[in-house]
Amino acid sequence: MHTDLPPASLLQLIWLASPALPVGGFSYSEGLEAAIETAGIATEPALAQWLLDQLHLAQSRSDLPLLAQALAAWRSGDLAEVRRLNDWVLQTRESAELQLQTGQMGRSLAEWLRNQHADDEDRLVQVRYLAALPPTYPVAFALAATHCGASTQQVLLAFGFGWAENMVQAALKSMPLGQSAGQRVLARLAQALPAAVEHALDLAEGERQAFTPMLAILSAQHEAQYSRLFRS
Repeated sequence: MHTDLPPASLLQLIWLASPALPVGGFSYSEGLEAAIETAGIATEPALAQWLLDQLHLAQSRSDLPLLAQALAAWRSGDLAEVRRLNDWVLQTRESAELQLQTGQMGRSLAEWLRNQHADDEDRLVQVRYLAALPPTYPVAFALAATHCGASTQQVLLAFGFGWAENMVQAALKSMPLGQSAGQRVLARLAQALPAAVEHALDLAEGERQAFTPMLAILSAQHEAQYSRLFRS
C-alpha cells in the first residue's frame, strides 16, 4: 500500500519529471529521429508501437531497474554501489551519442542539485561525489529523488513519464504528427508505464540488461545523418 505524498514532495517529484528541467533532455530523440528517417516510423500507430517496444525492451529492463538500485544505494549511503551502478550505465551506452546524452544530462542535473542545495553541506557532499564520477543521468536522477519522500515505485513512474513525454515531443518536432495524435501516443505510454515499472522492480540484479541492438544501430546512423534536429 502506498500513502499519498505530501504536497511539497509531490511537487518536487513533478518538477524532477518535467521536460522543462534545465538538463537538456529536449536536445535528444534517443534514435527516434533516425528511425523516422530510415526505419519507417511514419504514422501514429508505428510511432506508438516503436515507443512501447522501447519502454518494455529498454527502459523496463535497463534504466528503470538501475534507477531503483541507485535510489537504494544513495539512501543507504553506499557510495561504492553508486559508483558501480554509474559505471554500468556508462558501459552499456552503445553509441557515442548515447554516451554524450547520459553524460551531459548527468552533469547538468548535478549542477542543478548543487544550486538547489547550496546551503546544505550534507547534500553537497553527495552532489560533489556524484559530479566526480562523472555522473550519468539515471544515477543523478536517483540522487535528486532521494529526499523528496516518494516511494521507489513513484520515482520510477515519474522518471518513466518524463522519458515518455520527451520522446513524444521529439516525435512532434520530427514528423507530421498533430498534438492530438501525440497526446494519444502519450496516453498509451502512460497506460503501459505501471506494468513496466512493476517489471523493473521485480528484476533481480543479474536480470538487469541493456540489449537493444536496433536502437544502437539507429543511434550510430544518426551520428552521420545529413539533416537532423537532435543531438541523438
